[in-house]
This record gives sequence, C-alpha cells and structure tokens, in this order.
Amino acid sequence: MSGPAALRALPSVDQMLKAASVSPLVERHGRVVVTNELRAVLGDIRIAVRGGGTLPGEDGIVASLLSRLDQRECSTLRPVFNLTGTVLHTNLGRALLAEEAVAASVAAMRDAAALEFDLATGKRGERDSHLQELLCELTGAEAATIVNNNAAAVLIALHTIGAGRQAIVSRGELIEIGGAFRMPDIMQSAGVELVEVGTTNRTHAKDYINAIGAETALILKVHTSNYRIEGFTAAVPGAELAAIAQEAGVVLLNDLGAGTLIDLSRYGLGREPTVRDAVAEGADLVTFSGDKLLGGPQAGFIVGRKDLIAEINRNPLKRALRVDKIRIAAMAATLKLYRDPDRLASRLPTLKMLARQQAEIRAQAERLAPEIGALLTPQGYTVEVCCCSSQIGSGALPVETIQSAGIRIAAPSGSALEALSALFRSLPRPILGRLQDGALVLDLRCLSDEAAFLESLSEVRGHAVA
Repeated sequence: MSGPAALRALPSVDQMLKAASVSPLVERHGRVVVTNELRAVLGDIRIAVRGGGTLPGEDGIVASLLSRLDQRECSTLRPVFNLTGTVLHTNLGRALLAEEAVAASVAAMRDAAALEFDLATGKRGERDSHLQELLCELTGAEAATIVNNNAAAVLIALHTIGAGRQAIVSRGELIEIGGAFRMPDIMQSAGVELVEVGTTNRTHAKDYINAIGAETALILKVHTSNYRIEGFTAAVPGAELAAIAQEAGVVLLNDLGAGTLIDLSRYGLGREPTVRDAVAEGADLVTFSGDKLLGGPQAGFIVGRKDLIAEINRNPLKRALRVDKIRIAAMAATLKLYRDPDRLASRLPTLKMLARQQAEIRAQAERLAPEIGALLTPQGYTVEVCCCSSQIGSGALPVETIQSAGIRIAAPSGSALEALSALFRSLPRPILGRLQDGALVLDLRCLSDEAAFLESLSEVRGHAVA
C-alpha cells in the first residue's frame, strides 16, 4: 500500500503501544522511551510514504522500533579488539587492568568504603594514605600523593613550588604531549615563568648554573619519552642536576612522563629510567603516570620529599585534581602486584602483552588465518600470515619497536579495503587493525581471547565487502 491510502492506514502511536509485540518493549525500556521512539519511527515511515514508498506491516514497524531501541541502549564506550600494534593506545584507553585491579574496583563500587575515614581512630582520614605506603616502598621516596593524571601532577607541583617565580628547563626538553598540550603552556597555567637554557640538542651544567637567580624556584627535568634527539647531543644527568639544585637551594622536579617502576630490559625492551632511579639520584620531586608503563588506571603520581608533598597536598588545586575511590582501589591492587616481580609479567596485562614472544604470536596467527581466509577469500581478498612490528605507545620508548606477527589482508581495490576496515569497525565488538602498504594488518600481540575474536568475526559472514 502506498500514497494517501497508506497514510490513512498508518497506525497511531497509541495503537502501536497496545500491540502485543510492543508490550515487552515497554516493560524493558519504559513507556516514555518507547513512545518517543515510536513517534520517530512512524514519522520516518510517513516521510517515506509521501516520497513514494510503501507502508510496512506491523512486523516491519516493530522491527524498526526495536532497531532504534537497541541503538539507543548501545554504549558508545564499546570494547574493541586492539590489533593496531600499539599496546598502550591512548585513543583506546591505554593500559588494561589486571584482574586484581578489576575486582578491587568492583568491590569499591558496590559498597561504602573507608576512603577518608580512619578505622583505628574513628576520625577523618586521608584518601592518599591507601597508596602512600605502597608508593614509598616501591620508589624509595619519603612521601607520595596522587592526582588525576601526570599533566595534573606536573601542574600542581609547579604551581605549589614555583607560582610567581621561575623554573629552568632545557630547550631540548620542552615537550609537546598528546592533544597538543605543551610543557610551556602547562608552566604558564601554573603561574611559573619559563627560563629556557641550552639548545635543542645540547645543554650543559653551566647553562643551569648561569641561569639560577633570586627568582629561581626550581629546575625542571623532563624525560623526553615521546621522542629522541640523536647525534651531536648533550644533557645533564639527574644526579648532577640534583647537586646543582641542592647547592643553589632550589627544587629539582623530574617529570618521568610514562614512568616505570621496574627495569624493562629484563623483558627484552629498552631500559627506561625508573622512578626509584630518579629518587635515588636526588630529585626532590618525581612525577609519572599510572596508566602507561605502570599498567594501572589513569592517574598521576608525585613522590619525593615529605615537606614538599605536604605543601602540595595543602594546595587548593589538590581537591580539584583528586581521584575517586574506584581508581584508588584499582591502583592499590596494581601496585601490590609489583611486590612480586617474578610473577608480574603473568599478572599485569601491559607487561604480559609487551613480553609476548614473536613465535607465540605467529603460532596464533597461523591458527586464525584459515578462519579469516574462509570468510574473505571468496570475496577476492588475500589473507596471509605476516611478520610486523608493534610499538609500546603513549610516548614510551618512541623509537623502539617489538617484533610481532599478525594477519595481512590485501584487497582487490582500495575501496574494498576501506569497506572491509569499516565493516570490522561496525561489528558488535569492533576489530581495529592498521592500514599499511596497501593492506589491512591485524597485529595479534594484544589478542588474548581467540574465541571471542572468532565470534565477533563470524558476524562478517553474509556481508558483501568486495
């Protein structure tokens, strides 16, 4: 039926709400929601009929309604398969939490918790107390505090120690992090006057010494975790900077960025400076992230001298930048794993993925390639096992790659490759790879659940993607 007769036959919202097939939807989603979506569905049908379309039956109307309701309920923060080859992918949430951290988070969500309540005295406590002892134990620092992320850690430390005064930084360390956030901008927001010393590639001890004056509050050392300057270079080591700062009576703040609590070389990766190293070198304050190499939830840590940490905690910004009980619970559980370094790589997902051997990943690729080929080869795609390179991501060890393996899918045309990539992104649990050299590469370093991957991939069956 079409035309004016179809418009007259179009059921009303009230009629559809009384239909037997709609009643269960009202029970599930609520009358208001179903009513609003029904209006939208019937409105779309009315427009289509006026344009020459035909009137669907009740089943067709209900199917459209169900589709809209399902889309409404679907979260935009969807789990995905990260097969991009970037382990700590900022756009995909960085570190995956250990099961211990997940369990601790759930427990904190379900019940009231002694977040700022001292059970021994019955008086108000401090939320940082749940982490301070662990952080001091693992870093060798006198005291510690936690805020929302590492940019916040740097901001509050600079504001507390140097607002209205000067901070000295090497020109080679004036970094820009993701999202176009630049260290000079953070310093300006903290009310600190930037004093640049040295050159892009070479900074010497005398540069810092000559720049120190009556208005100097601190020296800021920034770990260039997201880039490397190579060739004719010079930088002042942390221990030497600490001696210079101590002699001048100013604070040395060492921003480690991604930060790590262990020597990564034991897992076959390049060695990054650890937080314990920075503390031992004499830095007064050290800042670092919780959701990168450390493998926990998003957080920023400041460890160092007890008097300076106490001053930071008195800063009004601390309340604005504090973290909630869920993140504190997850972080405490994550830090406790570091007490057992021999089992850390098997329990902390970030290290587990970084430590996977290429042979193991290739064996996984050889198991999965026939399954993927059975779906895509009939449509003209070429599927083969390939060697590839993973990267850590989130600014850690930027020039270092890790040998990996995966699936290389070549397409009969560029448009077909784009169509396949789009189809993978539209799956109930999207599959994200990377387009490289005219093919879609699925790096399997981060794939732990083959069964779930194959289940999601099965949704491709029946879709024309050539």
